[in-house]
Amino acid sequence: MERGGTVSKRTRIFIGILLIYTIGIAFVLYRVVSDLDPRYRESTEESLVETSQLMATLIEQDVRDGVLDTTRVEALFKSAYAREFEAQIFGITKTKVELRAYVTDNKGTVVFDSTGQSVGKDFSKWRDVRLTLQGEYGARTTPDIPGDNASSVMYMAAPIRVASSGEIIGSVTVGKPVQSFGQFVAAARSRTLYAGLLSVLAVLVLVVTVSVWLVRPFGLIADYVRYAKAQQGFHPGRLLRRAWDLLRAAYYEMRDALAGRNYVADYVQTLTHEVKSPLSAIRGAAELLQEPMEEAQRQRFLTNIQRETQRIQEMVDRMMELTALETRRVLDSAEALALLPVLEDLAHTAQSVATQRHIDINVVAQEDATVEADPFLLRRAVSNLLDNALDFSPEGGQIELGLQIQGRWVCITVRDQGPGIPTYAQDKVFEKFYSLARPHSKKKSTGLGLSFVKEIASLHRGRVELGNRPETEGTGASAVLWLPRSTA
Repeated sequence: MERGGTVSKRTRIFIGILLIYTIGIAFVLYRVVSDLDPRYRESTEESLVETSQLMATLIEQDVRDGVLDTTRVEALFKSAYAREFEAQIFGITKTKVELRAYVTDNKGTVVFDSTGQSVGKDFSKWRDVRLTLQGEYGARTTPDIPGDNASSVMYMAAPIRVASSGEIIGSVTVGKPVQSFGQFVAAARSRTLYAGLLSVLAVLVLVVTVSVWLVRPFGLIADYVRYAKAQQGFHPGRLLRRAWDLLRAAYYEMRDALAGRNYVADYVQTLTHEVKSPLSAIRGAAELLQEPMEEAQRQRFLTNIQRETQRIQEMVDRMMELTALETRRVLDSAEALALLPVLEDLAHTAQSVATQRHIDINVVAQEDATVEADPFLLRRAVSNLLDNALDFSPEGGQIELGLQIQGRWVCITVRDQGPGIPTYAQDKVFEKFYSLARPHSKKKSTGLGLSFVKEIASLHRGRVELGNRPETEGTGASAVLWLPRSTA
């Protein structure tokens, strides 16, 4: 028995590859974006070091008898703060000087502050002043408002020396609000993320293009042109749906190319595993036939060989059909198909087999529904579900073949009164070659029927589900084939 549904292995592989690619790109972007702020701070610190050294040199020229004179520095900053200008820096407008500075004597007392707020204060404990007065490199980053990192200011200090002796008689510190270059960091982050997203989209477009133009050169476009020419009249809805089908086909081409899908290796492996049992039975029967035995026993072994040979033949035939179906991307021929006559015809055809076991097949539908479908394939899909229900129905049971409309979807239901789906089998029923023994014959099928139905549903932009009937409706299984309703 082939019941239920899971995500295919190749789809999981493809999704895994996409996730790995996405995570890799995200990691690279994260590292680049998170590294922007430190790099901007390093660049700013380098500029502040040079500025502090320049300021120290300027002040040293005015030192007389070891006494600091900040008159020229005061005039310099007063004029700089009063200047009016407008500078366009990579899309950001700058209109004022935000550089600040203060000068301390050799005890760390502030003798000049460009902001006018700290003159006379003791800054000897600040890292920039303390280390600089000791002849070391002094720098710090401190927020103007405690606890508010957005108000942080980077400070770099340089020593003020007596030219003749080299004695350190003070320090000059220049500062730069982090917020002043933070806007450049934010802009750089935005540009980096934008470029990263564009790169991801470009790669995806490239992969789709390669899958369409290299894996199947011009094939999908040619399919669309043939479909458009075959239409009688202009039907925008149908043409848009067909275009969507072609995009899905391109996606599957891309998925298969990235996942390294190999039908031959995959199917040979699974087919080899499944034919071991019937081949062993055939070999055993053939060896026994070489021994003397009664005619009745000989006929029984010959029947076993014929049955197992037929089983292998059915398995190979169904596998070839399924392989051919899986390699199709879109329906070659689709037309508006009324479902109720199809269901009634299938029920009538299956009734001859059902009668032998006293099983009734009832068609339940309040109204007809139309879908865009390949009549042959859709009949095969419903027929497979109906055969499956017959195999598991008890003597004298009933099978309900239903048709319902739910919004833009049409659902075909096939319900039986059999034993239902065991818990252990519910996650495996759509796997190739998975089958449960039929209650009346105790034999298994090829295990490919529901895989065939699943592929047909996918080609029709639908899906198939299989589960147990609600307890209120009794025992049995319920298969549902969902198809998009035709609106044209």
